[in-house]
Amino acid sequence: MDIHTVYMILGFVLASYAIVGNDAIQTLGTFLESNSKRSWVTLWAFAGSIMSIVLVYGWYTNGGDVSYGRLGRIPSLEVIEWYHVAPTLLLLVLTRFGIPVSTTFLVLSVFASSTVLGKVIIKSLVGYAVAFAAAIFLWSLISKIIENKFIKSREAGEVVTKKRWIAAQWIATGFLWSQWLIQDFANIYVYLPRQLSLTSLLLSLALMLAMLALIFKSRGGQIQKIVRTKTNTADIRSATIIDFIYAGVLFLFKEVNNLPMSTTWVFLGVLAGREFAINHRLQLNSMKSTSVMASKDLGKAFAGLAISLILILGIKHMVSSPKKVVSEKVSVEKVVSKI
Repeated sequence: MDIHTVYMILGFVLASYAIVGNDAIQTLGTFLESNSKRSWVTLWAFAGSIMSIVLVYGWYTNGGDVSYGRLGRIPSLEVIEWYHVAPTLLLLVLTRFGIPVSTTFLVLSVFASSTVLGKVIIKSLVGYAVAFAAAIFLWSLISKIIENKFIKSREAGEVVTKKRWIAAQWIATGFLWSQWLIQDFANIYVYLPRQLSLTSLLLSLALMLAMLALIFKSRGGQIQKIVRTKTNTADIRSATIIDFIYAGVLFLFKEVNNLPMSTTWVFLGVLAGREFAINHRLQLNSMKSTSVMASKDLGKAFAGLAISLILILGIKHMVSSPKKVVSEKVSVEKVVSKI
């Protein structure tokens, strides 16, 4: 096994753990929070089953391409170098400190051209705006009647036992999880060949299921704190509505084009819009405190984007510098030979 194969495998392993630990918890956070009394094994089996179905279905229907065509504008590299793996190491560190960095920006930018990266950033920012607006519109309508009822019943110590709400939440989570996987498989499988063999497919699936088990056993880790700070997210009914909105926005942008986008920004947009609408309608907290909370989340996301771009630009400069030196050396030799 040569060093480049080691880099390829290492990149995939680190990306699997970091991305599942960062983005997946943003997707499954409300599900974990509202089902905190259930065994993590049960929750993992549910999420793992959907992951297996989405991965195998994508592989089967797309000729071995599990990214659902989202890597079509990003070239497959025959040789993976150390600098392709570097972003995943940074992602592990940022995830450890609970920073909701966009894995799309951090991982794919080292592979993508500046033109493609610019389009990905624009699509992600539009995704945030659409999610924010959709959340404000919906919760402005339902806060006084529905969400207020949810909050009061929870404060009174009532437990939601109605099977229709439990079923609705698991359906919403399944739909959301599948849409997230279709978007974010590109961030993980960018390290592997575009057409996977059956053996590679099964080995990679086994690895990701193991990573998912670790995250579920820890109940989400540091990123889960972002979900816990939001109003009434532990209520299964509120969590269900959040998941449906989030999934709907991801589905909408999945249909627009096959460019990857940051699911992190969509997630933050839904939560921020919901907080503004609830606190405006129910006056639970001041709009100033709500703005501060939303600004902190968005600030962390922008910090992650800035760190990503600085890292990528630094790596690309380092990589291109030796080539430039060699090119200049060849040019000088040509001039000298002509003399």
